[in-house]
Amino acid sequence: MNEHRPVKRTPSLLERAADMFGTDPAAGAPTIDLSSLPPEPEKKAKAKKQSEPAAEAPEAPKAEILEPVVEPAPVVEPAAKISPRKDIAKAAPAIVPTRQGTIDRDKLAARGMVVPGAAVSGISEEYRIVKREIIRNFTGGPGRPVLPRGHRVLIGSANPGEGKTFSAVNLALSLAVETDHDVLLIDADIAKPSVLEALGLENGPGLMDALADPHLPLGDCLIQTDIAGLKVMPAGTAHMHDTELLASARTEALLAQLEAGAPGRIIILDSPPVLAASPAAVLAGHVGQLIMVVRADETLESSLRDAIGLMGACPHIQLLLNGVKYSPGGRRFGTYYGQGGA
Repeated sequence: MNEHRPVKRTPSLLERAADMFGTDPAAGAPTIDLSSLPPEPEKKAKAKKQSEPAAEAPEAPKAEILEPVVEPAPVVEPAAKISPRKDIAKAAPAIVPTRQGTIDRDKLAARGMVVPGAAVSGISEEYRIVKREIIRNFTGGPGRPVLPRGHRVLIGSANPGEGKTFSAVNLALSLAVETDHDVLLIDADIAKPSVLEALGLENGPGLMDALADPHLPLGDCLIQTDIAGLKVMPAGTAHMHDTELLASARTEALLAQLEAGAPGRIIILDSPPVLAASPAAVLAGHVGQLIMVVRADETLESSLRDAIGLMGACPHIQLLLNGVKYSPGGRRFGTYYGQGGA
């Protein structure tokens, strides 16, 4: 009987979100394909066709046509890309933050977030599961190709208030204790930055200042927290041309500088809401993974579909369920998520 227990485990927040919106990570398809999210009328039509015996014949050739598109390049290409990144990182000196900051653990606890150094909690366990999936995506493994630039992860949501900053901070705190990696958390929500407030850190120069002024020492835009494995880059001074700056070659050069000297670095970017601000779509082109936060019982499928359509520059998109409540018989982690903010 014990052999059947793993099958009955409560699905993770990644799995539950994927199931809710019609994707299936367990079947080897964690990336959201827009073709698998057709408009509602088309979805109903397909369901009718599948119930008729004659509909099975046209389906077979479609599967045969799709396979060659997925197979050829991804498995070979990523492996070649991860090595140069490590070589470059080792060859260049790391950027040293000139600012220091202490994370406000009482504030994190009051918001039901991951608290560094505290006893293991439901929320910390959930984000352990999430971070393992993210790490596997850029380190690879049996049957799983390495994602190019997979160490750069954008955390976004369709609309404000669905929990993207809550998720970005928790994920960064969870990843910061990894022995093989360190984390740089960047607040890229220029219009409404909230990472520093969530962590209890002081404001100062950040991302937009570094992009606007190439002569500004990059170390002045970074905060070394009292957690050795966690550095933070604030959003910085608001700029009227923020989208254009983020779309420029300067952004890619900046991210490369931030990776220099740190071959195990993971960069987490807190994105603006996709449907509320244009920079989100631009940021998607600089990362290898996008985590779209969906709030249980609030995020509309139509909004999610629109948001994903705008973020097509990122090759790998997964959903993370926020604001979920578990049944009394399962893991009761959901009560923590009810306090998730922007």
